[in-house]
This record gives sequence, C-alpha cells and structure tokens, in this order.
Amino acid sequence: MKVIALIMAGGANQNLSVLTAVRAEAAIPFGGKFRIIDFALSNCSNSQIYDVSVLTQYMPRSLNDHIGAGKPWELDRSRGGVRLLQPYLGPGISGWQKGTADAVRQNLDFIEEHRADAVLILGGNHVYKMDYRAMLRFHRETGADVTVCMRSVNPFETHRFGILTIDANQRVLTFQEKPKRARDNLASMGIYLFNADLLREHLLAHPAHLDFGRDVLPHLVKTRRVFAYKYEGYWANVGTLQAYWEANLALLAETPALDLYDPDWVIHTRSEEQPPAKIGPQARVGGNLLSNGSIVNGTVEHSVISPGVYIAEGATVTNSIVMNDCRIGAGAVINQAIVDKEVLVGEGAQIGVGGDTYIPNANAPDRLNTGLTVIGKRARIPDEVVIGHNVVVEPFVEAADFPASSIPSGQTVTRTRRP
Repeated sequence: MKVIALIMAGGANQNLSVLTAVRAEAAIPFGGKFRIIDFALSNCSNSQIYDVSVLTQYMPRSLNDHIGAGKPWELDRSRGGVRLLQPYLGPGISGWQKGTADAVRQNLDFIEEHRADAVLILGGNHVYKMDYRAMLRFHRETGADVTVCMRSVNPFETHRFGILTIDANQRVLTFQEKPKRARDNLASMGIYLFNADLLREHLLAHPAHLDFGRDVLPHLVKTRRVFAYKYEGYWANVGTLQAYWEANLALLAETPALDLYDPDWVIHTRSEEQPPAKIGPQARVGGNLLSNGSIVNGTVEHSVISPGVYIAEGATVTNSIVMNDCRIGAGAVINQAIVDKEVLVGEGAQIGVGGDTYIPNANAPDRLNTGLTVIGKRARIPDEVVIGHNVVVEPFVEAADFPASSIPSGQTVTRTRRP
C-alpha cells in the first residue's frame, strides 16, 4: 500500500493571541528548541513515510524557512520527500482555502500524480509521538474506507473536539464536531486515513464539504466503512495559550509524559548553530529546560528557555516560556509569562506580578483569564515598567508605546506607531 501524508498547517488560530500574529500555528516554538510541526514531520519519518506534503496558507514564511528541503527529518529525497503546497489560482480553484477538506480538494492532482493508495491526513498543530504504521495495519485489517484516530478526553472538554460513538468492533456510528452536549468522550485527534479513491470521489462530488470534521466525516459514517483507531499515548492539542503553557511546563516533570530524550523515537528539528548553554557562577537554576546558546547569570526556576536567550545578573524568571534570542535585563522579573522571540526586557522591569490574577484580558476575556501574560515578538519592554497578569503586549511594541510605567492586569499594549 502506497501512503502519502498531508500535514495541514495553514490555519490561523486566534486563540493563541500574539503568538500567531507573526507566524502559522504549526511554526510556533515548543519545548525550547523545537517547533510544533516537528512532531508530525518526525512521526512520518520515524514511521517510514517519506512522501510528505505540508499544506500552508496563513503567514507561511517561518514554516517555509524552518522546513526547507526537509533534511533534518530525512525528507530531502529525489523521490518522495517533503513538499510545501500553497494555495493557488487555477481552473475551478479560487485560491484561499476555506477549510481542511477544501485544502485537500485543491491538491487532488498532487495525490493522483503520486498514485497513492491511501492518504494520511495530519494536523500540524498537535504535540505527540505516534507510529502511524500501527494505524495503517488496523486500516487494512478492518477493511476500512476511512480510519479516524481517537482518544478519550475529559468529559468537560468534549466541546473542543469532534466526538465519536463506536460499536464493539470500533466501527464509527456517529461523528459530531464540537457538540454542546456529547454522547461520549471519544475524541477525534484530527488524524485521518482515507482510501485515496474514496477521498477523491467524495471531495469532487461534494464541493460544499469544506471541513473534514464538520462536513465530510458525519456524511461518510452513514454511507461507508469508517473505523476508529484508539491511540493510548501522549497527545496535546496546544491550541490555547493555557494549553500551550501547560504542555511546555509539563516537560519539566521528573518523568514527563512526553519523553523528548527517547533514542528510539527522535524528534528531529532544524537546529541553530549555537554554543552550549552557559550557567554563570552567580546563577541559580532549578527544574528548567535550557537550550543551546542560552546564558544564565540570574535565577531561572521551572521555565523553558529557548536557544540564544541571555538572562542578566539579578534577573528572575519563574514558571515561564522564553523564546529564542530574548535579552532579559539586570534585576528584571518574569513570572507566569510567555515571551516570544527577540524580546528585550529592560533592567528592573517586572512582568506577571501582582495578586490580581482573576482579572481577564479586556480584549480577549475568553482566551486570557488564567493569569498568563504574553509578550509578542520583538517587543521592547522599558526599564522599571511593571506589567500585571493577563496582559498582552503586541509584537514590535517600542518603549514609547507604553502609556504608563505600570500596566494593570487585563490590559493590552498596542503598537501606536506603524512603519
């Protein structure tokens, strides 16, 4: 059976606030040195699936630069390998993709050219390690037309997922996308294995079906053999700020559920040329991930530090994610924050302080209400400024954009001067 993989990486997830203001969700850094899409790409390579296409759309430059020719994942091949497929204009093609199924529909010619027997459709925005070969065996053994990868989720979170009901043979009886009231807690992981002929036939016959979860699968469970493959391993949907922060900090556990050090299932990435991490004589560190090129002269506790970060003497970073090439000034304090790449935090600045963690962000109360503060890419935080909880500092903000020396919890600092 010839299998090709399509990784859906074109979405613009507003739930991730300023993190997706400058890049696609799949390109967001994770776990210090990785990006989210590294997990799907590594799973394909480790599963010996070497014909992989990444479907991009929203702000793809970071993703394109990161993947390149695919060498870190052994996907730089003369036959097969990795390809980046962008939206385009053509006969019957309007350009902008309107959903996951529509994105695949626009690339059916690519599937036909590769004469695939089956198409593995993956999300580029999930963190997990999975051998897809077990799912392929299940698909063949059951004689399925479509196989959906599923797992049990917290009953209080079923509204975030496509929910399945199955019979004793794991055949899918119903599929509801993000129901208000779910009949079960078996959730789709956004991983689908289609017989290629069926996929092509259905997408051409139903042009109004734009999304796999909302349109395609609810229809097919009534007419075709759709089965559910249950996955028992670690899997994280990091599509909210809180989920993203929790998944990163969970890596700091003594025995984390996601093992990044497994020699039998390596997560590959495009690594920067950086020297080893350096911890100064006056530094205090405990329970962190420190990436290559980082220099710590201050205090860092229970945090994830990406490559090239400099933390000056007297600075304190706790319960935070600090991305590539940030500079944290002397005496600065960062607590319960996500700091995007290339941010400059001035001397004595304080981020994520105060006891009023209950005040949600005024512009996004549903997305930022747990006490996290988020600093956008290349922002400049002035010396001695005090920033509360649930605050958003937009990308590229300059010191002159700060309206005061104290930013109360729940506020947003915007860029007032545009180029």
